[in-house]
Amino acid sequence: MSNLRPLPLIQRVFAALALLVLLAGCATTPPDSVLAVPAPAQKYAAIVVDARTGKQLFEVSSRAQRYPASLTKMMTLYLLFEALESGRVSKQTQIPVSDNAASQPSTKMRFRRGESIDVDSAIRAIVIKSANDVAVAVGEYLGGSEDQFAAMMTSKARQLGMTSTIFRNASGLPDDGQMTTARDMAVLGMALRQRFPQQFHYFSESDFMFRGRLVRGHNDMLGRVRGVDGIKTGYIRASGFNIVTSYNADGRNLIVVVMGADSARQRNDHVEALIQRSLSPTMDGAKTRLMFAEQ
Repeated sequence: MSNLRPLPLIQRVFAALALLVLLAGCATTPPDSVLAVPAPAQKYAAIVVDARTGKQLFEVSSRAQRYPASLTKMMTLYLLFEALESGRVSKQTQIPVSDNAASQPSTKMRFRRGESIDVDSAIRAIVIKSANDVAVAVGEYLGGSEDQFAAMMTSKARQLGMTSTIFRNASGLPDDGQMTTARDMAVLGMALRQRFPQQFHYFSESDFMFRGRLVRGHNDMLGRVRGVDGIKTGYIRASGFNIVTSYNADGRNLIVVVMGADSARQRNDHVEALIQRSLSPTMDGAKTRLMFAEQ
């Protein structure tokens, strides 16, 4: 990623968010709403989809190429869930951790040579901890090598209708050739819920016990907004702070993708504003203006 230079940071616009809430609560004939963008314009992308109907409720640059970061692990998990469904593995299957997997940079579970992890714990480690060593171990186990697994991931992406995604590894660690779009990540988020409802509970978990210690997660949207029940966060320097969020409450099911935020807090504020906007009846048919703030 050395060819990408950091861009000037965009600060949050509190007045714009306050105006959004005011308009959502008070307007009878919805005027233009104002939504603060928490990211450099060249990194930012977002989309909100009604997962029940497939209707697009909001989008900005949703087909522009972006780095997925650890959102990549959603596809690693998709293929692991397929292996569970087919009987190739069970939740008790032990996945060996190779020297290559163990050598991956943090975030990771810090396995030693010759250790292994059961599939159930591996799923939690990937979802909750976003463990790079475990993601690579899963890829090597299912694909024979991480490169072969990445090819399987890209092939599955095409089958799901993710037309602009190329995977190069199982973890989402930096690779100039690993690209996706906000739209494709929304497709993957919906596919995980629809295809594997019996496994989707993993994405709602915020911590788990492993070898006698409590492992805490990164997804602060869980518990922050009623109805949010997953899915996955991601960050590398080139991508900014990414997230795919599932909202499921009161008969509404949304998939919200935000990519390229300047911090986890700004990203989460933006997701919450997008959920509020999408659920508000006064926003139906309203135009949205995006406000970028100068540093």
